[in-house]
Formats: sequence, C-alpha cells, structure tokens
Amino acid sequence: MPKLWGTVIVARRTLPTAAALVIGTMLLLTACGGGSGDSSDKIEGAGGSSDKPSASASASAPTGADRPEIKLPKNFDLSFDNWTSSDPDEQAILNDGKEHLRAGYSAIIENDPGAKPLAFYDTKAGLSQDQRWVETYTSKDLTVIGKLPVFAPKVTLLGDKKMKASLSYCTDESKAFSKDRKSGKTEGNPAGTAPEVFYTVTLYKSADGVWQTVSTHSKRGGCSR
Repeated sequence: MPKLWGTVIVARRTLPTAAALVIGTMLLLTACGGGSGDSSDKIEGAGGSSDKPSASASASAPTGADRPEIKLPKNFDLSFDNWTSSDPDEQAILNDGKEHLRAGYSAIIENDPGAKPLAFYDTKAGLSQDQRWVETYTSKDLTVIGKLPVFAPKVTLLGDKKMKASLSYCTDESKAFSKDRKSGKTEGNPAGTAPEVFYTVTLYKSADGVWQTVSTHSKRGGCSR
C-alpha cells in the first residue's frame, strides 16, 4: 500500500498525509511491514474520483490454490513494470508478491485491516505487520489515490528446498497521494522528499504452494529507472 511510513505517512508503505504520521518503514509496503533503521514510508496513490474498488481486477493472477480476486478502483493505478521472469519458480514468487501488495492497498481502500485477501498472502507474523500498516490509514480515515508504479523486481531463492525467498523492488510515489475520506483533501510527500522507495520482502512457500509474506522492509531512495 502506499508506503507511507515516515513524517509523511508511511510508504508501503509510505504514505503522505496531512496527519503526518511518523512511522517506521513498512509494506510496505512498509506495503505493509516493518521498517529498518532508515525506513521512510509514505502513502501512495493519488488520482481520480471514485474511492470504491470497481475496476482492475487482479491481472494475470496466479493459478494453483484458490487465490482471492482483488479489485482496485480506477482512481488508484498500481502498475507493475517488467514483472516477469523466464524461471517458473521466480515467476511464482513475483505473482504472489504482486497480489500481496495489491491486497494491502485494497485493504486500505476498503477501510478494512482484516481483509481476507491480505491474510491469504501473509504468514501470521506478516499479517500482524501489514495490519498495523493498513491501520496507519484507516485510523486517520485516509485512503490512497493516484499512480504508484512498482518496478525493478529482483527475486532470490534461499536454501536448497526453494521454500524461502527474498523479493526486492522499487516504487515511485511522485504521483501517489493519501486522501481524507471525509474532507476529500489530498496530501502527497513533503517537498524535497525522495519519491522512490526500495523494498525488501521475505516470503515462505506454504503447504498450498502460496508464497506468503513474512516481513517487509523499506528504505527511501536507492532506486533508479
């Protein structure tokens, strides 16, 4: 979700907001997730009119386990650039990592930290972290709008059994915003704030073959396109 974590709000999970929450990196998000020492998060998303998810259902959602359908509204464009790999194991991680991030932002937009799709793509520890991230928005009656590109993904399989992996990627929050549900006021990151956030996500493969997020860490800056 947006990254929105910092004085801004916290980036995936950083979230720009008038309420200026000071939160650690996701994840964070982060899209959800906890931060590292340097984490700076902020809300992402800015844009259109409608706040209710009405379009863009999960594109190319992974097959296998009965994965939930996730929809995002037209006024929040969460795009994934070069999110492909010729290696089927890496592609499976990219697919579930993508849906996990979409689930986080969907929970924010739906104003529902307990959303089932988020729980589906998280381990117990990951869910606790992500729900705290979502609540940095919902507790302030905020949602996200705008455009949030996700790019430069890198997958690293850990261990011989290929049951653990690391997924890193970047987001660009320059056109993403937080929006007050009542007043309609939007907020972006403060002037001078680096718009790009680098994320590192740790995932484990469940018995059902779903790559679930264990933790997310983010750091503002360190990305280039």
